Amino acid sequence: MNHDWSTAAASVCLCLFPLLTDADDAAGKACALLTQAEIETALGTTLPKLTPSGPFCMAKGSTVSVTVRLAKQTGAPGNEEKGLEMMKQMGVQVEVKKFGPITCSTLTPPANLAAQFGFNTTCSVIKQGTVAAIEVAAPSRQNMAPIEKLRPLAEKMAGRL
Repeated sequence: MNHDWSTAAASVCLCLFPLLTDADDAAGKACALLTQAEIETALGTTLPKLTPSGPFCMAKGSTVSVTVRLAKQTGAPGNEEKGLEMMKQMGVQVEVKKFGPITCSTLTPPANLAAQFGFNTTCSVIKQGTVAAIEVAAPSRQNMAPIEKLRPLAEKMAGRL
């Protein structure tokens, strides 16, 4: 069975991130949070043009897939922790680091799930009830983005919310 690692990784992480109800408005705003050059410089790679896709702004390159998201903070407190606990129960290694209002995480699947889900790094920031996040999904551990590369992008998003 052929799996699309970027789609699988994104669907796994959706449980950790709420969505805006106005998808078109969210996509336009999500694409305004970071420039193409800022993302490419941070990741050290060239990407296809970032494009709106529903409530996201996305670019899928050969080694990574980047998604910028914008959402209203919704749901019960602790939903993110429950989602991370579910990942851990599946055998996924989860690393979470907090930097004030910024939360970054990496999800490293076990070998038996790596081809299906890929590797994921996400940094998000909450400001006045709005959550912005940048997520990088990769098909291999060697292409996985370290938190240190995404944190500065989350800091830029925080200033633009």
